[in-house]
Amino acid sequence: MKNCKFLCFILLLAIELCFLPACKQQSIATSSVVTDNSYWKKEKALRFLVVGDWGRNGEYHQKDVADQMGIEAKNNSAAFVISTGDNFYPDGVISTSDPQWNKSFEDIYNSYSLNIPWYTCFGNHDYRGSIQAQLDYSKISRRWRTAERFYSFERTIPNSTSKALFVVIDTNPFDRTLNRNSHSDLGKQDTLVQINWLKTTLQNSSADWKIVIGHHPLFTTGVRKGLLQDVRQSLQPIFEEQKVHVYFAGHEHDLQHQKPSGYTHYFVSGAGSEKRPVTSEIPQTKFAASDHGFMSVILQKDTLHLRAINYQGIELYKTYITN
Repeated sequence: MKNCKFLCFILLLAIELCFLPACKQQSIATSSVVTDNSYWKKEKALRFLVVGDWGRNGEYHQKDVADQMGIEAKNNSAAFVISTGDNFYPDGVISTSDPQWNKSFEDIYNSYSLNIPWYTCFGNHDYRGSIQAQLDYSKISRRWRTAERFYSFERTIPNSTSKALFVVIDTNPFDRTLNRNSHSDLGKQDTLVQINWLKTTLQNSSADWKIVIGHHPLFTTGVRKGLLQDVRQSLQPIFEEQKVHVYFAGHEHDLQHQKPSGYTHYFVSGAGSEKRPVTSEIPQTKFAASDHGFMSVILQKDTLHLRAINYQGIELYKTYITN
């Protein structure tokens, strides 16, 4: 009887020792998934960066901003970068082999995390060179995705059926202060064609989020305050009518959030290199900073989260917009 009890004890002990490690491992794995909130946030959000007015051979803290963009893109799994124009100073590029491509783009935004699609628009300095050269570069570069002067693309927000429409426009033809003779083929651009295309693109979309990107801000507390009425008069009525949630711009070398009365939020991210002062704030100004930096966006099905980050990695501002 004693031998039988001893054998039973040994058998039970062996069974417990065999199964104990497996139970512990399963418990640890389950716990790590539940408590890792960043994992779930990454799966349920569309993340991207916004930068503008940057191409200065790495100077004016362009390289510092680029490095911080690389860190942010890595930490937050950014899916793409949006550029708000003035991609190359002072006079754009003249060909797809222009040295500026390496000195101001390829060798500057060289973090592995920034080898993602770049959706760019054109600024007034780009029009001093060849716009066609920038369009043609999309045939050479895997990440330079700009093949048209104005275009749109749609992204699905992960783990949802919600979609975001991104509409990239060319605001330069609407700026009557630009000299048509010194800005490439600017005078040949038909604003009516673009306006009709913009209205149709927005109207025909069933996307949950509508985001427009252009170079010129419609509202600003920067050095051009009060000087952009012609661009605003052409575009703001369309944004309001078509319920555009957000408009991203550059042109002003600073970082801003403007919210006038109406539907659309207006952001300026034009501090990719040189910075300029901001003037006295106006009532609609939520944020304005004269600093080198960029913006980081997390887009969920019902909320857009935005952070402004400077060239030292310091968060200057954060906000959110609900849909």
